[in-house]
Amino acid sequence: MSSERPIMNTIALTWRKSSYSGSNGGECVEVAFDSERVFVRDSKYLRNPANNPAEQPLIAIESASWPAFLGSVLETDIGVTAEGVPAIDRTTGTGAVSMRSADGTCLTYTAAEWSAFTSGVRDGEFFAV
Repeated sequence: MSSERPIMNTIALTWRKSSYSGSNGGECVEVAFDSERVFVRDSKYLRNPANNPAEQPLIAIESASWPAFLGSVLETDIGVTAEGVPAIDRTTGTGAVSMRSADGTCLTYTAAEWSAFTSGVRDGEFFAV
């Protein structure tokens, strides 16, 4: 994973979310693939009209590391992180989950958002790169 924040036109990417995301108000983990990386973002960022879409925080994961990331997502011991993938930490009590890249970018999801994402991962919705 690169330590630099990706500079790109994220509007050109096709973003997808888990089919389970509808039950939590549509706020979700969103994923987009390009030829070399997989990008992850938080849909809540775009719901705030004061936020600039061009400045939305993204976490980029090298395509070769994507399967390891998905394995980390499904681990019951959330604090364990595979090399080359963002750290995943669960907040005790609330179930919120934070994902932090090597460059310090942090995305935080509610328990419902993370549950919808992990359900989609279990069903194979994000395995195709």
